Amino acid sequence: MAEKPSDLWRRQLTEEAAGLAAGTLTPEHAFATQLFPDSLVVATDETLDSFEAGIRALSTPSDDEILAEVERVVLALNAVNEAHDGVGYETGERELLCEYIDATLTENGVDVTALAERNGMDRYEITDEWREW
Repeated sequence: MAEKPSDLWRRQLTEEAAGLAAGTLTPEHAFATQLFPDSLVVATDETLDSFEAGIRALSTPSDDEILAEVERVVLALNAVNEAHDGVGYETGERELLCEYIDATLTENGVDVTALAERNGMDRYEITDEWREW
């Protein structure tokens, strides 16, 4: 199963808290709590859970159905990002989110390369039409 970026962020938050508690990390070098507030992590996690469920619910999906799910998750992630003043997802987070979408599709039997080609795009462009983050 593809690892959700929100799971990675939770680990980083836990490691940061442990470092602060142990004194091996100073507050001025702690960045995870600023980058990944709980509201961002929870909203991202819920959005990705919904995407997983939506993809799994498709029995023999058409390209249109798959791309509708991709659009839905991207628009929902846009809303999460906007709720965090447009800075919730920086470059690293964007890449992780796109990789997660790709991996989730692949794990559910979608040939992402073929899907993209049939729809006149590159594999790594399937979120571009809707993505604002």
